[in-house]
Amino acid sequence: MQKFIAAAAGLAGLLLSGAAMAGKDLDAIKARGSLNCGVGIGTAGFMLADSQGKWKGLSVDVCRAVAAALFGDAEKVRYVPLTSQQRFTAVQSGEVDMVMGNATYTLTRDTALGLDFTGVFYYDGQSFLVPKKLGVKSAKELNGATVCVAPGTTTELNLADYFRANKMTFKPVVIEKVDEIRAAFFAGRCDVYTTDASSLAATRAANVPPPRTFDDFLILPEIISKEPLGPVVRHGDNQFADIVRWALFAMLEAEEYGIDSKNVDEMLKSDNPAIKRILGVTPGMGKALGVDEKWVYNIVKQVGNYGESFDRNIGKDSALKIDRGLNNLWTKGGLQYAPPIR
Repeated sequence: MQKFIAAAAGLAGLLLSGAAMAGKDLDAIKARGSLNCGVGIGTAGFMLADSQGKWKGLSVDVCRAVAAALFGDAEKVRYVPLTSQQRFTAVQSGEVDMVMGNATYTLTRDTALGLDFTGVFYYDGQSFLVPKKLGVKSAKELNGATVCVAPGTTTELNLADYFRANKMTFKPVVIEKVDEIRAAFFAGRCDVYTTDASSLAATRAANVPPPRTFDDFLILPEIISKEPLGPVVRHGDNQFADIVRWALFAMLEAEEYGIDSKNVDEMLKSDNPAIKRILGVTPGMGKALGVDEKWVYNIVKQVGNYGESFDRNIGKDSALKIDRGLNNLWTKGGLQYAPPIR
């Protein structure tokens, strides 16, 4: 009985300490001094290297937020470009610490691959891009079409399901690399390009080869699937998964409370108890997560809140001009909702 009481007391002390315990993945990242983040080969607005080799985009900003939480420096990230078929293997093998390659959160991916999804940074859905000269206004008119699609994706499965459900046939043109898929589509090897609507918008805005323009192509109105896109980590290191999860939540919480990269220093003086907790003026949240108390401050100051990142990369201040839609905050009719930092 005395041993049991002692063990129970020790467990209670551990639970009440409020400090997170590091796992082997997090230990390795800290020892390395930088985060290895897997990204897609290149999608404008989400993950694309500029002419100086600097990676930018909404997906990239989540990697940067995690680095800011871990190291206080959003630039301590090494980006690893991966195809859709490489991305999960790369995180399983330890080549990367996390993947932000616009991967769809599904049951089997979250349970059968030794991986964990830590949230949804973008609510998307699959659609179809066609040349206007094809004369098609609806996906229901695509019977017999040749369709470009990436292998090993939910896109490929959804495509087959949609055509089967609507008693239509299609001929797939399966190509792994996104730049090669786009080239095949624009060269006329397929009538249709299908993937997430956000990626189609990026392709239409940034990848149409001249002399053709944005206006020569149409994204059909049908959204044929749910594609919640989330950060992916290896299963097993709960603390690292928590840091990735809460880095995204912090970007959302900051937007909800009106904290942005321009006013975050002034917000340190706020009397609002929630803002004081979020920004570490009232300590405790950093300790609970196992990071510096200024972790949210560092994310917002260096990366911005979710709305700033969205607008800058894919929204109203970008070439894509994608509407917030489902990715608006819950307070504005969207689905983005972060648990409280408290």
